[in-house]
Amino acid sequence: MKSIEVVAAIIIGGEKIFATQRGYGEFKDGWEFPGGKIEQGETPGQALVREIKEELDTEIEVGKLVETVEYDYPEFHLTMHCFFCRIRSGNLTLREHEAAKWLLPEELDSVDWLPADLGLIEKLKSLKTFSIF
Repeated sequence: MKSIEVVAAIIIGGEKIFATQRGYGEFKDGWEFPGGKIEQGETPGQALVREIKEELDTEIEVGKLVETVEYDYPEFHLTMHCFFCRIRSGNLTLREHEAAKWLLPEELDSVDWLPADLGLIEKLKSLKTFSIF
């Protein structure tokens, strides 16, 4: 089975979390945290900064690792490193996603998350505060 390693940004703004809706591919319309594949020679943090700049035209600061998700989709195994992040500059302009929302923890169930994100959503809902660093 093919393996894919990606990074995901859990962008925090106050008490809310930024979520994006995929605008393309097999999982179009599913909700996820923005991010993407780690390129050769990049650290996960470097990949996340690059991906968010490309996808959302925004500079972020990468905080602590929240969780590494291991998930088996039918066609591939996904390893997803999920980090708390905050905005340094920019306005989160959607370049690849069709929609985005800022969600309070109790609102996380209001969107249809991709399967690999579901366990992470449960963990985020259980946190009392978001300690980014």
